[in-house]
Amino acid sequence: MRIQSVRGMSDILPDQSGAWRYLEQVVQRIFSAYGLTQIRTPIVEDTELFARSIGNVTDIVEKEMYTFEDRSGDSLTLRPELTAGVVRAAIEHGLLHNQTQRLWYQGQAFRHERPQKGRYRQFHQIGVECFGIADALMDAELIEITDQIWKELGIRDSVTLQLNSIGSTEARANYRTALIDFLAAHKDQLDHDSLARLKRSPLRILDSKNESTQALLCDAPSLMDYLSEADREHFDLLKRALKDADIGFAVNPLLVRGLDYYGRTVFEWTTEVLGSQGTICGGGRYDGLVDHLGGKSTPGVGFALGMERVVLLMEALEVIPDTYRTQADVYLMAQQQACEEAIRKLARLLRQEFPALRVLTHIGGGSLKSQLKRADKSGALFGLIIGQSELESGHIVCKPLRGGEQETLSEAGLLKRMSILRDT
Repeated sequence: MRIQSVRGMSDILPDQSGAWRYLEQVVQRIFSAYGLTQIRTPIVEDTELFARSIGNVTDIVEKEMYTFEDRSGDSLTLRPELTAGVVRAAIEHGLLHNQTQRLWYQGQAFRHERPQKGRYRQFHQIGVECFGIADALMDAELIEITDQIWKELGIRDSVTLQLNSIGSTEARANYRTALIDFLAAHKDQLDHDSLARLKRSPLRILDSKNESTQALLCDAPSLMDYLSEADREHFDLLKRALKDADIGFAVNPLLVRGLDYYGRTVFEWTTEVLGSQGTICGGGRYDGLVDHLGGKSTPGVGFALGMERVVLLMEALEVIPDTYRTQADVYLMAQQQACEEAIRKLARLLRQEFPALRVLTHIGGGSLKSQLKRADKSGALFGLIIGQSELESGHIVCKPLRGGEQETLSEAGLLKRMSILRDT
């Protein structure tokens, strides 16, 4: 019996990995342009970290975490998200002592959910966490980073920014009381999940996907009415900054994030292209999280994008460049066995002269026809062939595989031809 992958934990196969690599390279280039530095944290953390940061009464902690005891009897958990681990590392290693930090990360996370397209039990996130800056302009810059990512990936026209302020802890506490009073008077109109959340986490009812519950919420008290003056000023500054950056947004008063640590700014980027799994990125401010996890009170704000969903959107919109769908730029072939050494030597020269050029050398013999089939399958633009006559004359046959005239070139002529390819 063959062993298969664990349900909800998918392989990323060679014909898929190019899209992932493209996303990673675009994101990392933008992060570098904004002066962010990378942090890498463990996949496994102390269970208490997530219980304290995410919240004991969340679905993630109660139902979805992969938690186990190790041989020492310690309770450990595969991280269900990455922010808490970054905060833990920043506190543990003194990264927040009298300094600001702008960090980015990339890695897997794990939640035991019902697998479906765009939602998996092992999933991948890329995100940013910034510490020590309470100014709303920091929130705006993070949103600007995401906006830049979508533009460079070619998906900006298919995503929409939703924005909200959920205020300070005091504002949410006051609103929580008013919301419970309203919903308690309409219990008969609430769906099952919302009833379960009514006493434990009523604000999450605002994010209900149930149509009747959403209709009821149209008449519910508005969180905006409970914001403090400082909350309003923070939110107004954020909106002005986004308008100055020409980033369109829609204020959604029902938008909340599914984690307990958020306060004030919350945002999501959504798309209609992917159906029910339409949120591709989310984030917000969490000024109380560092203090809650044992550090000195430090403001924080961040976001994470779901790589699976972004790749699905890129594929649906067909924006992945051809070079990330192919294996090679040039494919080298020896027409006779005696020419193989010359082909290997040529490959070494090309890799030395053009480090970014993808050079694939045919190994294993076979007729020239069969080699050309493999060259075509690799996606290469050119096939470079050395036969007995080329070996004797010191020339190379340069055969375009995507249209064009075949040429026989000297080594110097080939290098010039490849330099043109590189520049294009």
